[in-house]
Amino acid sequence: MRALFLIDGEHYPPVVLDAIQSVRESMNVEGIAAAFLGGTEKLKPGTDYGMPLVKGASPVEAVKNALAEYAVDVVVDLSDEPVVGYRERMRIASLVLATGAIYRGSDFEFRPPELHDVSEKPSIAVIGTGKRVGKTAVSGYLARLLARTGFDPGVVSMGRGGPPTPEIVEGHKLEVGGEYLLEALERGAHAASDYYETAALSRVVTVGCRRCGGGLSGEPFVSNVLEGAKLANGLDTGITLFDGSGAAMPPVAVDRRVLVAGAHQDPEYIAGFLGAYRLLLSDLLLLTMSEAPMASEEKVRGILEAVREVRPDLPVIPTVFRPRPVGEVRGLKVAYVSTAPPAVLDKLSRHLEDQYGCQVVAASGNLSDRARLEEDLDGTVEAEVYLTEIKAAAVDVVTRRGASEGKRVLYCDNDPVGEGLDDALLKLAREATTDGGDRL
Repeated sequence: MRALFLIDGEHYPPVVLDAIQSVRESMNVEGIAAAFLGGTEKLKPGTDYGMPLVKGASPVEAVKNALAEYAVDVVVDLSDEPVVGYRERMRIASLVLATGAIYRGSDFEFRPPELHDVSEKPSIAVIGTGKRVGKTAVSGYLARLLARTGFDPGVVSMGRGGPPTPEIVEGHKLEVGGEYLLEALERGAHAASDYYETAALSRVVTVGCRRCGGGLSGEPFVSNVLEGAKLANGLDTGITLFDGSGAAMPPVAVDRRVLVAGAHQDPEYIAGFLGAYRLLLSDLLLLTMSEAPMASEEKVRGILEAVREVRPDLPVIPTVFRPRPVGEVRGLKVAYVSTAPPAVLDKLSRHLEDQYGCQVVAASGNLSDRARLEEDLDGTVEAEVYLTEIKAAAVDVVTRRGASEGKRVLYCDNDPVGEGLDDALLKLAREATTDGGDRL
């Protein structure tokens, strides 16, 4: 294996040389170069470490320069405080993983997720920096956009509640409504899983998959996504969209990747830790919920600046979500049910009234809290229709309740809205289908 050693001037050079020799013997590696991360306390002028020495304006820059100059299999960190701290090491880890190398220290090891080249069609992955950032809504929107523009998409959806074996839902052929979802619920399926949501709301063929666990860099502990990807190869579709789950990525090599982050998140979750790795791996960042009260203009600017420090070339589009009923609600009294925080429920309710001509007589953001949701629904006697997102308790509580009360249940999607959004997404699709290049 070809190794890059990270060293600093706080260590006495003979100690570093002995350490390098020990690592070479124990790990059976060939030292290609060393990145000098800084520090001068014990450094003597003219010290020869036996390999090229790469420097930079900061520890992170030194590693970036070395990785740009040398192709290595493993980066061995022989540095320490005070030259590098926790934040610097996580940024270094992101840089190393993005090249496909291993990052190893005395008591840690980071390995890049194994991304399998199994998709036989042009492909785009939509990944996220965590749960409830709107990743599945973006995936569904992208699927509808590509369907309208002739790309013939299919979606492979990975979720915590997916099926034990990949399941194909022909959303383009079926009316995936309340009756269908209740039947799925009776079969023991998680009927509010992402793949049902995508099939029902985007009307595209969807392959439902499951995963459990997620590593720091996004690899699921177990999943059946590879089997699902092979099923997608046999579908009558032109491009495959892979929808991630939370901060976990589909373990599939793709032509292009969209990262979805929420402006309401801690900025370090987006540009720090191994969020930086996700930025380095992606071709477009959608910063959702970029409006007050979810995030102030100052916070959005701060996130954009932090992203530019990691990936100055990465296109970023701040977006907001707006509800879109899948069905006619004009003139109806509606109980609107979602996962939206209380702070924005009024704004979303007003949007429904202004754009779709309904009257929102009750609104709840407690889809993920069944006990509180039941209490909220007890106060919706005036409503003629339940309008709900397909998430969490949407089927087993809201849809089932509507059926028992004789009330209609309509489903609601969340469309991302941002300047230049469609053009940016279509650009990625064209690139994926024409010059995908090396898959990552």
